[in-house]
Amino acid sequence: MTHPAPVRIVLADDHELVLEGLRSLIEAEPDMEVLATAKDGAQLMDVVARRRPDVVVLDLEMGPVGGLQCLDMLRADHPAVRVLVLTAYSDGESMRAALEGGASGFALKTEPPQQTVASIRQVSRGQLVFPMAARRWLLRAPAPEPSQPTDREMEILALVSEGLTNAQIAQRLRVSDNTVKFHLQNVYLKLGVRNRTEAATWYLRQRPGGRRRGGG
Repeated sequence: MTHPAPVRIVLADDHELVLEGLRSLIEAEPDMEVLATAKDGAQLMDVVARRRPDVVVLDLEMGPVGGLQCLDMLRADHPAVRVLVLTAYSDGESMRAALEGGASGFALKTEPPQQTVASIRQVSRGQLVFPMAARRWLLRAPAPEPSQPTDREMEILALVSEGLTNAQIAQRLRVSDNTVKFHLQNVYLKLGVRNRTEAATWYLRQRPGGRRRGGG
């Protein structure tokens, strides 16, 4: 009986202790393999290009190229690679930035180590992983006007209104299908609509001239 290939992982963090701790933790798992580690953005991009991992575990606070910049580069150059952001920062802005940057998940260094392993496993399967605290913040947060979609959500609504599927939107924006679904769920809650048709109708009415249709 053949076993599935292990999840191939690259770890990126500028702290040696974190890298070694993560490597030891992950290599104890029979279904995971650490291909390489990186301490900065340039090293990370080089390793990913050469080794083609399934998952990158990425710290947000790397210098001189920050984690969010790395995330942008990974989404542009290696859209098939899934990215789990692992950070000590649990503020809502970091979580939202990671999500909108196309991260497949967000995990906290303050959580139990096995939770990080579980998050890597979930991300590798295409699931969107965010702590419950992040979900609560994301659903509650977008100031200044709670009922208004964010810029990224409006971008997705524009593509929905053009008739694109979630998969097509994900490909266009270089994010995962699950990221698109997550944004649409937020949009439905904010707008009080039930489906993509109603959401698209709302979007079309917001465009300049949209309200004038059928008017005198």
